[in-house]
Amino acid sequence: MLQQEDLNFLLTNRIPRIALTRLMGKFSQIRHPLLARASIAIWRLFTDLDLSDAKKQKFDSLHDCFTRELVAGARRVDMATEVLSSPCDAIVGACGQVEGRQIFQAKGFPYSMQDLFGPTQDTSAFQDGMFVTLRLTSAMYHRFHAPQDCTVEHVTHIAGDTWNVNPIALKRVERLFCRNERAVLRSRLKTGEQIAIVPVAAILVASLRLHFLDLLLHVDYQGANELPCRASFKKGEEMGWFQHGSTIIVFAPKGFTLSPGIGNGSRIRTGQALMQLPQPS
Repeated sequence: MLQQEDLNFLLTNRIPRIALTRLMGKFSQIRHPLLARASIAIWRLFTDLDLSDAKKQKFDSLHDCFTRELVAGARRVDMATEVLSSPCDAIVGACGQVEGRQIFQAKGFPYSMQDLFGPTQDTSAFQDGMFVTLRLTSAMYHRFHAPQDCTVEHVTHIAGDTWNVNPIALKRVERLFCRNERAVLRSRLKTGEQIAIVPVAAILVASLRLHFLDLLLHVDYQGANELPCRASFKKGEEMGWFQHGSTIIVFAPKGFTLSPGIGNGSRIRTGQALMQLPQPS
């Protein structure tokens, strides 16, 4: 088992990660149906890729498949006002209470919210709050959605590396999420509470499309890193997408609790209950 982990880590991390990510980005954009079909067939050999709920079944490029839309009704959003729903399909990598302003990416591997959010951001709203790390595998649906009626008030883009974010790497690379390319979406719920949605890039995926800014954040992005905005969303509305699989970390203030069934290793789909909002006393 250790030898297999060593090999996985070597193949996915001890390589020119950013160069390979750039190359994959260009390759995936090649618009040729035959190449797309062949690439998807190879992809299926190594993953549990399921396209049965995709809006279309023929793709012009690998990127077209990565960023696929779903048929209407493929995901049921929990519309209860007391529920913060999952923004994406994912496997829960870690979850629980923030210890002061410190979180664990894996057992024995802590990192601080300040390191993750960047030096310009005030993280006090989430001190002793709740967090959930949502890992998207490469085969999953890659779009993400508003977890509640909310307004995105600010986006911070933080340039970084493209380490693999699989469990093997998380056990070996300290503060991995704080090393990778990422964005911090500061939002306010209709009920007044703040939340933060932090998409983190990984090897082969350092591109994030945010609809409300009409902006593609990527490893070669040269624009402003502080992006004030005011974009309102209804619960379940699409906010953007990854170009491939990666990770989203959701932060909520003290008083929020995990929804039943949410725990390390559990699978969740877009729209399912992720956290419960504080109940009025």
